[in-house]
Amino acid sequence: MGLGELRYVTVRHWNYAGQSTMGELVVRADYAQSMVNVFEHLYRTRFPIERMELVDEYAGDDDRSMAANNTSAFNCREVAWKPGTWSNHAFGTAIDINPLVNPYVSATRILPPGGEPFADRSVKTLGGIYLDGEVARAFANVGWFWGGVWSSAKDYQHFSANGN
Repeated sequence: MGLGELRYVTVRHWNYAGQSTMGELVVRADYAQSMVNVFEHLYRTRFPIERMELVDEYAGDDDRSMAANNTSAFNCREVAWKPGTWSNHAFGTAIDINPLVNPYVSATRILPPGGEPFADRSVKTLGGIYLDGEVARAFANVGWFWGGVWSSAKDYQHFSANGN
């Protein structure tokens, strides 16, 4: 994927302290306006996003970014546990939102590890994403899919253009 196929976007969001702040993402150019629209909607509904920094702030380390509860999109990386397979994040077609409080949950692991207290989705938490919530609806309205409804493992933080 060439740099010309990506776009740097800045969006306003509410942080966990209730302050309006600017965040930054890199997404595939085809989806840039849709993502701006999604985050404008989330801003209007005051959905809290703890931080939104480029993954470069974490030296491209997805684990460090997740542990910091950082919302991010583009990251040139492989799919976890699938060497040689590029992640949708490597194409700018996936976004992870508040990953610490919206962890990836499978039968054998919870990621990030600090997300274990948030794996029980019956307990609502600040910045949590739920089936009946604004975040899932906003992404569905632009045709993106939520990992929180996958049939096996659940990736509560993850939204993508193709459902993977």
